[in-house]
Amino acid sequence: MIKVDYSIIVPVWNEEKNIPLLYRELKGEFKRLRKSYEIIFVDDGSTDNSIKILKKLHKTDKKLKIIQFRKHYGKSAALSAGFTHAKGNYIITMDGDLQDDPREIPNFIKKLKEGPDLVVGWRFHRESPITKRLPSKIFNKLTSFVTGVRIHDSNCGFKIFRRDVIKELNLYGELHRYIPALLHWNGFHVDEIKVKHRRRKYGKSKFGAMRLIRGFLDLMSVKFLMLYARRPLHLFGSLGLFFLTVGFLIGLYMTYLWFLGMRVWDRPLLILAVLLMVMGTQFISIGLLGEMITSSQEKLVKEYRIRNIFKN
Repeated sequence: MIKVDYSIIVPVWNEEKNIPLLYRELKGEFKRLRKSYEIIFVDDGSTDNSIKILKKLHKTDKKLKIIQFRKHYGKSAALSAGFTHAKGNYIITMDGDLQDDPREIPNFIKKLKEGPDLVVGWRFHRESPITKRLPSKIFNKLTSFVTGVRIHDSNCGFKIFRRDVIKELNLYGELHRYIPALLHWNGFHVDEIKVKHRRRKYGKSKFGAMRLIRGFLDLMSVKFLMLYARRPLHLFGSLGLFFLTVGFLIGLYMTYLWFLGMRVWDRPLLILAVLLMVMGTQFISIGLLGEMITSSQEKLVKEYRIRNIFKN
């Protein structure tokens, strides 16, 4: 495989008016940088003219690669596909809505040379409506608190990675929001820089209430992965032992009362003791099953299907 200096991965979903402008800006920026590069557009099941425009651009540019999904799978899947097919020593990701400014790329490269494995953009003055800014700010605060990664804008799609970093990422659902936390958990150095954020000119934002809900659920998944992905028995086993111990102690107390000649068979405490011991046994069993699954399956099955790949 022929390597290049930089791979730029751009997931797009119905961005027909933004694609040509972003493409020209990226071409101009790397012409100034004088570095070898490739641009990978991942069409995430667009229903507008995005794929037609991309094919037209591809015919005139050998450095442009297109990955076309069979349907809309989401940003995590698009990034995963881009990472799989990227040839660059350094990987840049950015959104396809023109709100990320390609002129910031030299600043990312400069920051990466200082030593971090991942540099995340921080949209310091965000050009988005308050209905998008406020939930995002709250969510970033919550993410920082839960994961312990002190990044102001974890969900910013504008990032630069060293190549060896992307091998550690297994993205699905809304986990693209938590890339800094996942890499930090694996021992990589994560840093950030302030970046210019532009107002959306064409198209509509893909942000919605369901994405917020899914993001929150995936935040819980990330916390679980960080603490117990490799040792699920520690979580379920601890809960199981707690329930089992409490149930056993209550049962021991009821046995003591029975020896004293007291009636215990119809007492709610006896039912509670049995219930807690059954629950404890079940939780320990779940933990053991989790350990077996973890030891036999390192990677999740890829959750996207590719219709076509256009490359030179």
